[in-house]
Amino acid sequence: MTDTSIPSADASLDEETVPTAATGEGESADGGKEKKSAGEGELFAQSEIAADYIEGLLDILDYDGDIDELVSGGRPVVEVVGGRLQNLVGQRGATLEALQELARLAVFRQTGSPSRLLLDVGGYRATRRKELAAVAKNAVEKVKEHGEPVRLEPMSAFERKCVHDVVNAMSGVESESEGVEPTRRIVVRPAD
Repeated sequence: MTDTSIPSADASLDEETVPTAATGEGESADGGKEKKSAGEGELFAQSEIAADYIEGLLDILDYDGDIDELVSGGRPVVEVVGGRLQNLVGQRGATLEALQELARLAVFRQTGSPSRLLLDVGGYRATRRKELAAVAKNAVEKVKEHGEPVRLEPMSAFERKCVHDVVNAMSGVESESEGVEPTRRIVVRPAD
């Protein structure tokens, strides 16, 4: 009897994911569009799983917060907003990164697939993205002025991606990451 209850729970998860993958069976030149919409359904399901996990964690910690799950930029996203959430961000976002990894593990546990889930708490990532854009622009100005590479401080993967995006949008400079975690950093240099 326990064997039938476990597969039925798994089957309901499979039923939600299998039809979305099966919608792309008639792929042709427009197949990418069908596949994308199917992928968005799967991504939204990942964000819902992560949101449930984060909601349970907030309940345990007795924190209040509103949770939004969405898909943005081809990634599942969970946003937590509310007061008294700074402890969930931690120093330089370290706690937020750890919570994001836990939420990704929760998604993996239910789906069997790795997730590129992005978790944001209290708008920290949006604020940090603006700060990093200023850091990147400052580094680009120094490189253009002096013609020498500029090494930035060590950053998380999210932070490095933000800087790379800004630098890649500017002409005459390029960026690359060097080193190993947790001291991996970006070097901005003149383009060849």
